[in-house]
Amino acid sequence: MDYQKILSKITPTRQEKEAIKRFTNKLIKTINQIAEKKNIKAKATLVGSVAKGTWLKGEADIDIFIKFPLETSEEKLKKDGLQLGYECIKAMNGKAEERYAAHPYVTGHIKGYEVDLVPCYDIKDASQLKSAVDRTILHTRYIKKNLKKEQIKEVLLLKRFMKALGAYGSEFKVGGFAGYLCELLIIVYRNFERVLEAAALKWRKGQIIDIEDHGTGKYFNDPLIVIDPIDKNRNVAAALTQQKLSEFIIVARNFLENPKEDYFQEVEYSHDKEKIQTKFKERKSKCIILEFNPPNVPADTLYPQLKKTMDTLVSHLSMEGFKVNRSSYWTDEEKNSLIIFEFETWKLPAYRRHMGPRIWSRKHTKRFHKKYGNRIWVEGDRLFVERKRKTTKPETCLKSLLRGVEYLGVGKHVKEELKKGYRILDINEYLKGEPSQEVLRFLDAFLDPGKHLWRS
Repeated sequence: MDYQKILSKITPTRQEKEAIKRFTNKLIKTINQIAEKKNIKAKATLVGSVAKGTWLKGEADIDIFIKFPLETSEEKLKKDGLQLGYECIKAMNGKAEERYAAHPYVTGHIKGYEVDLVPCYDIKDASQLKSAVDRTILHTRYIKKNLKKEQIKEVLLLKRFMKALGAYGSEFKVGGFAGYLCELLIIVYRNFERVLEAAALKWRKGQIIDIEDHGTGKYFNDPLIVIDPIDKNRNVAAALTQQKLSEFIIVARNFLENPKEDYFQEVEYSHDKEKIQTKFKERKSKCIILEFNPPNVPADTLYPQLKKTMDTLVSHLSMEGFKVNRSSYWTDEEKNSLIIFEFETWKLPAYRRHMGPRIWSRKHTKRFHKKYGNRIWVEGDRLFVERKRKTTKPETCLKSLLRGVEYLGVGKHVKEELKKGYRILDINEYLKGEPSQEVLRFLDAFLDPGKHLWRS
């Protein structure tokens, strides 16, 4: 397949590269000048995909790390790092936003760019690590040294392919391939197609890739194990979920069998409410929406809590007899969160069979008889009785569970929002309202969970 057409769409233009170079040079110069003026021992440096030249056209994430000497206390690093970040953004007429990773950092919105200004320690190797972000400088250095100039276009193809699949990004929301991981895969397999061939034909569960032969792969238990060349104790693919790895392998096979440009474009989901309503009706199942406000926490805190909440509720509903076929969650991270449940079983009889003790224990059988009287019977060597269900409908069961949300194993911050209020709606009732286009696309994706895997 000729990739030139795709590369022409995803490779930054010369003008974009030059503009970003001027902008990042000015950022670095501004920070260093402020540091010198304030007598702060720190120096700014460019890291990440922009430093390596591996960013996709129009999607430059600018990461400036502010390096502090190793002897700097953590408290001083945080204080001075934030000060330099805020003052740099102010000097360049930008808007500042404080965020948190291993420690606080500042994101600046300046002249249409989003810039992360992150304080770190000036380490020379992994043995000097003081926080997770410190590795980034070593990562940048390693890629610049080992990734050949002609391989940059192979990285861009792989990143675009991953992005079209929805598997690009190591944040919890995605659970996919980090940019650094994509770059390492190109170094190992030399080009885009060979990465796909390895995944499609050779990778097995727990596949180990150890570029520098550190020999530590056996100590990890992840779907894919890629030992960090600069830190033998770290798996670069630790955030990659089995789900996203499996999807990548399937799509790699599909592409190699029938290469198409379509595999480099995200699939489109419908936001036609009437069509989505029809699809739900055709399924003839029961779908319920739990709607509530999202807590005001960072995305990498929010998404794990939404998943934990969903998994806990699915488990409890299933224990009560309401078997869940599939479930999913969505949030706009600001005003709205949804969890959808599709039930295989949603109509239950008024009574349920309750298993008692084995007949061999006189003490326990006597206690069971005292509690339930002559309604009990024997099957094999066990006693049984019928007990009236608390509820026969999943909506009522869900309400009952949420009344005791304090004692459920749901996300800490999500729990507080659920205590404030929520709505439980049948999908047909929910769609009578005015859900946003983003919600409708989420529902369409829920109805067609494999759509992004095929380009027939």
